[in-house]
Amino acid sequence: MWFIKGLFALLGRTMIATIFLMSAFGNKIPKFNDVVAYMTAEGVPQPKILLAGAIAFLILGGISVVLGYRARIGAFLLLIFLAAATYYFHDFWKLEPDDPNFQNQMIQFMKNLSLMGTMVFLMANGPGPWSLDGRTAAADTEETDVDEEL
Repeated sequence: MWFIKGLFALLGRTMIATIFLMSAFGNKIPKFNDVVAYMTAEGVPQPKILLAGAIAFLILGGISVVLGYRARIGAFLLLIFLAAATYYFHDFWKLEPDDPNFQNQMIQFMKNLSLMGTMVFLMANGPGPWSLDGRTAAADTEETDVDEEL
């Protein structure tokens, strides 16, 4: 059972992080100036600085979650990114319900809300087995078990 749990935890962490890593490497880095222009149009302050920070959060958070190394911190970085991106780019509440973009922005908002819930879940429960954090926890448990036997 440990094997299956570890495999599923690794697979789940990889699936979660893929959207963030692809966003950084497939869009934000290669289209940096276009993204800055879009951010400016959306009213984001200091878009070049914030985009550089967002890229760092996406990469560090994504890798952290996949590897399960300081995964709670990585999930927190991704949570911050998601909260800011959702507020600035999926503000459906500013649109009229009959606006053709209203439905799409509400769906994007709900998707990001779901991903924020995933980050909160990771922060609360950790990355699970087959993670670098999990190995450290397992080693600490083994040391405690040995100490108790002595």
